[in-house]
Amino acid sequence: MNRQDGTGRARRPYDIVLYGATGFVGVLTARYLAAHAPAGCRWAVAGRSRAKLERLRGLLAADYPGCAELPLIEADADDPEALRRLAGSAEVVATTVGPYLWYGEPLVAACAEAGTDYLDLTGEPEFVDLMYVHHEARARETGARLVHACGFDTVPGDLGVYFTVSQLPEGVPLRVDGFVSSNGTFSGGTFASALNVMSRGRQSLRAGRQRRLHEPRLVGRRARSPIGGPRYSREADAWALPLPLLDGQIITRSARALERYGPDFRYRHYAAVKTLPMAVGGVAAVGAMLGLAQLPVARRWFSDRLKPGEGPDEERRARSWFSVRFVGEGGGRTVCTEVSGGDPGYDETAKIFAESALCLAFDELPKTSGQVTSAAAMGDALLNRLQAAGIRFRVAARR
Repeated sequence: MNRQDGTGRARRPYDIVLYGATGFVGVLTARYLAAHAPAGCRWAVAGRSRAKLERLRGLLAADYPGCAELPLIEADADDPEALRRLAGSAEVVATTVGPYLWYGEPLVAACAEAGTDYLDLTGEPEFVDLMYVHHEARARETGARLVHACGFDTVPGDLGVYFTVSQLPEGVPLRVDGFVSSNGTFSGGTFASALNVMSRGRQSLRAGRQRRLHEPRLVGRRARSPIGGPRYSREADAWALPLPLLDGQIITRSARALERYGPDFRYRHYAAVKTLPMAVGGVAAVGAMLGLAQLPVARRWFSDRLKPGEGPDEERRARSWFSVRFVGEGGGRTVCTEVSGGDPGYDETAKIFAESALCLAFDELPKTSGQVTSAAAMGDALLNRLQAAGIRFRVAARR
């Protein structure tokens, strides 16, 4: 539940501040909050341009008249003092401003210092590791919860494994594989972040090593996420291609934090591709993109094709879908589960992001602080919210 003073009223002016609200995903998240925030929720939109924020408020008020007086907060990502004021005004700050490696740390620092819960949409492992090294200790001292990757990266995977584990025996070694399928597309901001991640392999490895020097050892238990090899999966009825994304790291950290994952937990993350030619073509395309991302001139060329702030239109998003199938084994039992929904990168990401912010602001939650995952910080409360919001979690088979 959000931090309150002795009278039961929140100490700060806002329950939630949405930062980067005028970007592509920011607008979708603002619309979701306008439609679904509970009565009495005190929320505000923030960004660097007052004019854009005013246009957004007008857009929201046309459909939701109660937003006509929605508070606006000007704050530039390069202005630490403005970000400190923003963090101090809110119980929860949710930010869409990326690539986070370039623009994210000052806001993380401000929230960690102010004891403010923080959410983002990053898919950048290097950023997550560096924020742990730089700000996790202070967040633990102040009680701030720093929850990264609260969109399609990586909540369906993290909560999907959390849901799968709950169907398996306790106190035994567990093995879970996840298979991602989707026909969704991406925005300019997501593309920029992906290019940035692909171009910084060495730096990402170095940040991971730094993190491991600071992380406490897990005593008496083990949790890991090795990269599996390509294979055909009968359970997914598809070719499984390893996805070395942030999901595996986040899920492993949930397993480290939660004893329910058992004494020896292993997770592998795959893309599910229906045909062998598509699988081979996908591997070739990713390899080519990874190579080209090392060249500054190629990165600039790709960036010019799709700029931040641009993304798929409503009609294209309406045709998009995602499914993540999980196969969990342990204690002689096997369970197949599935998490599924609509457009993953934008409509469902905005839904997940907004519900995560509402969850941190209003729900009874486990006592956690520091850098925590969605499963560790919100668990059943967020799972229930997402199910109520139309994202499906189901058991497909048991044996």
